[in-house]
Amino acid sequence: MAEVILIVAILCYVGITILNIIGAGVEGRGLAAAMGCLGAVFGLQLLHSRPGARHAPAARRAATLGVQALFTYLPLITLKSQWGAMAGFLAGSLLLLLPPRLGWTLYGLVGVSMLVPPVLEGRPMLDSVYLVQTTLLTGLVTFGLSRLSELVRFLHDSRDELTRAAVTRERLRFARDLHDLLGYSLSAIQLKGELIHRLILAHPAKAKQEVEDVLAISRQSLADVRRVASGYRDMSLEEEIGSARSVLSAAEVEAVTDVRMGRVSSPVDTVLATVLREAVTNVLRHSRAAQCEITAVEEAGLMTLSVTNDGVTEGYRDSSPHSGSGLGNLEIRLRAVGGELMVDRGPGDVFRLVARVPAQGGPARDDEGSVTDDGPRLVA
Repeated sequence: MAEVILIVAILCYVGITILNIIGAGVEGRGLAAAMGCLGAVFGLQLLHSRPGARHAPAARRAATLGVQALFTYLPLITLKSQWGAMAGFLAGSLLLLLPPRLGWTLYGLVGVSMLVPPVLEGRPMLDSVYLVQTTLLTGLVTFGLSRLSELVRFLHDSRDELTRAAVTRERLRFARDLHDLLGYSLSAIQLKGELIHRLILAHPAKAKQEVEDVLAISRQSLADVRRVASGYRDMSLEEEIGSARSVLSAAEVEAVTDVRMGRVSSPVDTVLATVLREAVTNVLRHSRAAQCEITAVEEAGLMTLSVTNDGVTEGYRDSSPHSGSGLGNLEIRLRAVGGELMVDRGPGDVFRLVARVPAQGGPARDDEGSVTDDGPRLVA
């Protein structure tokens, strides 16, 4: 619609010039030449008004502006004031294609130059002022409508890009949630399955208890997947600490916990529970730990979760394919609620992960710093 309005406006100015020429009594070859010049000016103006025209090479812009200047000023020799409206197109093209300072200077000079034709015709000074005013006005209208058309096109393109970016963010959120939730659950099921395999003959009663735990974990995993699919899930850090103790015990890792939690917001609770899940998953998959210490302490409005384990051998990595990179996911989640993540290697084979976050959470931001309202689920 913006492009149609621009073309119609240019055609209206061309139509006014045609009426002026015919009204001046121009006929025959003179009229044909005038129509040819009008067609050339019209085509050049469409070229200069198209979106992105100012990004064309400087030599090309200079050439087309030079040609338009010729078709603007040469017909003035014979048509005089009747051709004056075409100078407005040249003024608008200068604003569209040249840097602002140079463009506005030449725009003003084109307007002032329109003082001359009425003087040569012996018309009153009022006609000269009128021609200058209409020239400058035509230039502004041409410039404004051309920029409007370009901005509308840019807006539509940006809307498409934003749509694609939103889809990409949602895909990443879904992938991150699946990684953080199912990585832990599947690791727990694998460990308990190995434990059941060892116990089933010698200790069938204990094996039966472990089977019940596996069933409970699998049911919880199914519920988690459904919540991820619906885009919503809340988790409890205290419940995850209890679950972590059970899983670590099944893996024959001594779990030492220190929990001194105050009141924390639901988004912070969910993020810290996710951090603990990933940390415990890494203990099970990326180390041969004998002991794991979990500390969750709230002091002065700052919640600190620390997971420390031994058994980290130099160069050890999970040999399974797609072993993941969950620490990067956790950093994004913690930043979303104003927190931070730190990891370090202690003396010997000790590994420590620490997450700190305001107990009530900070403003949710994505990777580009945009404030959001999606809490810990928002990813960039």
